[in-house]
Amino acid sequence: MKAAGTKAARGRTTVFLGGGRITGALLAGLRLAGYDKPMVVHDRNPDKLRQLRRRYGVAVEPVLLRAVEQADLLIIAVRPDAVRALLQQIRQIHPTVAVSLAAGVPLANLCEWMGRPVRWARAMPSPVARSGRGLTALAYGRDLPSASRHEVRDFFARVGAVLEIRESKFDAFTVTYSASQGYHALAALAEAAAVLGLDRRTALTAAAHALADGILAWRGGKISLDNLLREAATPGGIAAATMASMDQAGYQRIVQSGLRAGMDRARLNAKK
Repeated sequence: MKAAGTKAARGRTTVFLGGGRITGALLAGLRLAGYDKPMVVHDRNPDKLRQLRRRYGVAVEPVLLRAVEQADLLIIAVRPDAVRALLQQIRQIHPTVAVSLAAGVPLANLCEWMGRPVRWARAMPSPVARSGRGLTALAYGRDLPSASRHEVRDFFARVGAVLEIRESKFDAFTVTYSASQGYHALAALAEAAAVLGLDRRTALTAAAHALADGILAWRGGKISLDNLLREAATPGGIAAATMASMDQAGYQRIVQSGLRAGMDRARLNAKK
């Protein structure tokens, strides 16, 4: 364990438990933003630790309890079905603030499994954080003090926009905001264009413009989504015919069905 004076001189230490994809994305975004406070990563896989240390210059700690002992801010970045067992291994150590990235696992479960005096927040950051254009939802435990809330918010704000929402809305946010929605739509649209005869590169370029550039125009402008839809799809035109056919084929129903399946998965995570 580091000496208190050295730790205070260097700044508060953030410890990640789990060296998977979301940890890598956050580290990339934080380094891109010039974040230079101490960060430590623990993972059972030594290869992951070596890669993270080489790519992002973070400290690594293969021993779980030694990692947790260093934490001022503890980030739980393991799969939802592994959270309970992990917290039970570290119950005897009490970092002040812990943040769970586990989808579907509610604050009540985290408090029960870890015990007091740990105070919790939940965060749902996007892998797009690696580019600095991420989006993170935050929900706080009732006993998390204002200063700690600001600390958590400021940490994730370094890699993109932050939304503070009620925990009861967390699962709905999680199934909606995922970058997988955009990648999935991009792949489907490009594949459909390829069937019509476009080469793959041109199909991807056209589909990416339809999704990304159009959405950026909405985000950066002052025109409502309804007005943009009317502008892009002239009655009787090609775009209008395309959208009408998609709707008749059940486009909205399919999207809603997918989101419901994600919500069901989140509820199963909460029961584990």
